[in-house]
Amino acid sequence: MVQAARELLAVRTPLDAELMVSDMIGAWWGRRVRGGDVEQVLGEGLVDYAAKAGTPASLTLLICLAYLGNARQGAKAEGAALAMMESGVARPGWADRVGAVKPAGCYVSRDAYGDEDTVICTFAYRWNDSEQPIDRHALVMVVDYNMSGMARDAWVSSHVDKLLEQARAEAAGNPLLLFEEIQPEQARALLESAMKATREPKTPPPVSDSYSAYHAFARSRLKALPPGRKRPAPLHIEAPYSRERRAMLAAEFLASDAAEHLSDPSAASRCADHIIDYGCEQDFNRPLRVSPTKCRTFLLDWLPRKVMLSVAEQEAMPHALSAWVRFAAARTQLPEQGLKATLDAVWEAIGKFPEAYRDPTSFGLDRPLLERLLPDGDLSALARRAFAFPYLQGTHNGIELDRLNPADQADRRTLLEIDHGGAIDQEHLAWHEEIATRLWDGDPPQLWEAAQRLLDLGHDRHDVLHVLIEIAERIGGDPEELAAALDDIADIPDEI
Repeated sequence: MVQAARELLAVRTPLDAELMVSDMIGAWWGRRVRGGDVEQVLGEGLVDYAAKAGTPASLTLLICLAYLGNARQGAKAEGAALAMMESGVARPGWADRVGAVKPAGCYVSRDAYGDEDTVICTFAYRWNDSEQPIDRHALVMVVDYNMSGMARDAWVSSHVDKLLEQARAEAAGNPLLLFEEIQPEQARALLESAMKATREPKTPPPVSDSYSAYHAFARSRLKALPPGRKRPAPLHIEAPYSRERRAMLAAEFLASDAAEHLSDPSAASRCADHIIDYGCEQDFNRPLRVSPTKCRTFLLDWLPRKVMLSVAEQEAMPHALSAWVRFAAARTQLPEQGLKATLDAVWEAIGKFPEAYRDPTSFGLDRPLLERLLPDGDLSALARRAFAFPYLQGTHNGIELDRLNPADQADRRTLLEIDHGGAIDQEHLAWHEEIATRLWDGDPPQLWEAAQRLLDLGHDRHDVLHVLIEIAERIGGDPEELAAALDDIADIPDEI
């Protein structure tokens, strides 16, 4: 990377240099290294190596890293660059203007469905003596609300006027598009929230190929936007729905003309509850937002993974969802074109729903057992809870296991004692109870992910539990350190 930095000496503008170094930083964005944080191992390691090189190219790289790196990288790079400049190492004439930009205007292009926002933030380097903006450019980011509001694409354009003109023309000719100027404070809040959502997944997020190359540039440019005295909420955030408000919305739906054809009111009511819960918990408190993509995701992805439906609910759900689309579209004034496209998507998905949704009883578990393991109906928890409590049926030493509730603390301890044949040290049993409770709650998610990796390698269930106990006991109560240690598990150490 330090050798590649020689190319920085040939560029003519700070913008070109910033984009080149952002691309360089993107080489390790979202990746993992064993035994350490990638930003520390590679990012700070690059700063240290460049500082030792002591060349004009490495100084130019440090100047860019001071602006584009994270907080620790930036502080280290700035200190190293100042030391090199004091020793007389030469730098390009444009180096003093790295990051010296002023925001010029912020805009958003959004679709009528609310699926995504394309945010355009324009900048220019500080005005010259003639008060003319220098090297105008636009940062463009796409925020996808069907993917937890994450930023999934980013790029930079130097053709600012052409870009804005094209966006306005597209909105003028499409009733499902809106283009408007927004306050810089709003743009910053929206994009910082979106970039945080992109950072959070533990698996590589589904972003565009170019996102990593522009990530550092975008992160740094957002700091040039004013935060405002009172930090504004991102545009997509709405007030939370209380339990009472959710119930009232469901009642209004069931009493509406859209729902009058639903033949099983009880099943339709439960389906409405699931639809509303999805909109509140997965779509930023927007249960009335409907779109083709959102409905397909709900019906074919979220429901099969997360919700245990009764047979009646399975039959009623597609019809209830279609009725909900009509009800919600009228409330939100979705254009007729959008309503038709959404209904078409729902009916297309209906044919795939029976295959996508497998009734949990088809796994070989009877419904009373499922209800004990899933009192909250969270279907995604089934595997990890069955792993934590494998003995839930039959009789052991006169104890009827079918009567024990794994959600109850006292019964949970009894089940763990039976799992160990009754002979177990109480302190060790307490650690098994700690791990079982964490697996039951899915806290942290890395615990079950680590267990699955070890099981896939062929290790015995009890050995896997002992590894998890050893890590939890060693780390203590720090949730971030525990998550990081669990992420690093690739196999069971020989000493376990």
